[in-house]
Amino acid sequence: MGQFMDVHTNMPGVTAEALLEAHRADVAIQGEENVDFQKAWGDPKTGHVFCLSEAPDADAVQRIHERAGHPYDEIHEITVTA
Repeated sequence: MGQFMDVHTNMPGVTAEALLEAHRADVAIQGEENVDFQKAWGDPKTGHVFCLSEAPDADAVQRIHERAGHPYDEIHEITVTA
């Protein structure tokens, strides 16, 4: 399992409630792709949202996000941490 940070760039004005709702939509179906969405952060000014997950690959993360209604714009595998 790899660890991934994905970025959504078109969520201006995102609220804590909207972010939690989107996160819950992912979590509700994450097991179907063996993904574990761990945390989400958002910036309403820029419209950027960041999601941390563990998954077999980036494609599995994308499939869950697409089905939940919010595909990402970028994804980065996390291979080095401190």
